[in-house]
Amino acid sequence: MISHPRTEELAESVRLWIDEIRPTLDPRNAFLARVAANAMATIARELTLGPAADAEAVARMSDVLGHGGTYDELNTELCARIRSGELTTESPGLMLALQVMAKNQLAIDQPSYKPEGSL
Repeated sequence: MISHPRTEELAESVRLWIDEIRPTLDPRNAFLARVAANAMATIARELTLGPAADAEAVARMSDVLGHGGTYDELNTELCARIRSGELTTESPGLMLALQVMAKNQLAIDQPSYKPEGSL
């Protein structure tokens, strides 16, 4: 049976190659290579962590809104209801849902970020 590398493995391979050649580049291209390597790492994390983060976001937004839907539908409605003042910090489950969603997105976008008070 032929097996192909998974998408996240390909992204990681490209990132490692960029990091390998970066020291040989002039300063401008070394910087651009670092940006590209960081982008590849984010892509790999999005591929591995994104589906679970989206599923959890859908579940949490569904709980807050009282109905199901797609991520985009629920997110659009949640934002509109927050903007209108219909949902506030006092709304049951809202703050926890937003905290969990932010934590999951940070794990993808900035995994080394440690908010104040965290270990």
